[in-house]
Amino acid sequence: MSTTTPPSTPFTPAAAPERTPAPGPGPGGGADPAPVGEGRIGLRSNLRHIGALVRRNALQIKADPESMFDVLLMPIIFTLLFVYVFGGSVGQSLGGSREDYVNYVVPGLMAMMGMNISMAVGTGMNDDFRKGVMDRFRTMPIARSSVLIAKIVVEIGRMLVATAILLGMGFLLGMEIKTSVAELFGAVGLSVAFGASLMWVFILLGLTMKTAQAVQGVAMLVLMPLQFGSSIFAPPTTMPGWLQTFTDYNPLSNLADAARNMINGGPVAHSVWMTLAWAAGITLVTAPLAVGKFRKKS
Repeated sequence: MSTTTPPSTPFTPAAAPERTPAPGPGPGGGADPAPVGEGRIGLRSNLRHIGALVRRNALQIKADPESMFDVLLMPIIFTLLFVYVFGGSVGQSLGGSREDYVNYVVPGLMAMMGMNISMAVGTGMNDDFRKGVMDRFRTMPIARSSVLIAKIVVEIGRMLVATAILLGMGFLLGMEIKTSVAELFGAVGLSVAFGASLMWVFILLGLTMKTAQAVQGVAMLVLMPLQFGSSIFAPPTTMPGWLQTFTDYNPLSNLADAARNMINGGPVAHSVWMTLAWAAGITLVTAPLAVGKFRKKS
């Protein structure tokens, strides 16, 4: 049995299709083609990417319900702890009782909740880099900022859940709205706006530190003086003069005073504008730094 070998045909590679330069500025009237994934992304596409990433982060929470323990339990524990440990003594110094202290401390705890929950953005960002999740995002033609914005949107949702539980505990313990429901929502919105600005700080911290434990450690060093050196838990009038000065410039004091007066009644203009100024300043400084650090790292 014999076989016949067909004559070999030399292989000629197919010619690559010519790329027609897009109209625009550049040599010859055309712009140089942008690398894949680095072209300018339109607003509609950016919003679609943010929505997809928000869904991805929400599904992560659904798959790991334990990640919501801080949101569900922290408002309950802190409210009961501060009301029943400090409520009697501080309430008397305010000229009332433990029930009066509830109306004082719960609006302040709204500021504290936002700050503590904001810290989770930094640790989550650090974990994503450590687990290689960002390697996947690096291969996708998406705006780098959409990854960060999606995380902030999800954390704002977690913050709203924690605030709702905190207010629910306050009402159970006797808190009263002495102004209006609209001003209560205004206090919640102000707390969320300030908390969102702090998220950029913790994102930058998460991108800078090597481990999530380091992020938590450094964050606590910042959080503790700001929280306890403020008007959240007690009136600053009983503090030493140097601490009162620190309290006056502490953004958490402005936020706590604004939320407290919006619920209980009182002047709010100065505290609200100072809180918004702090939120805008923090965002304008740290957001570009965080996005730039993220681009370099990813």
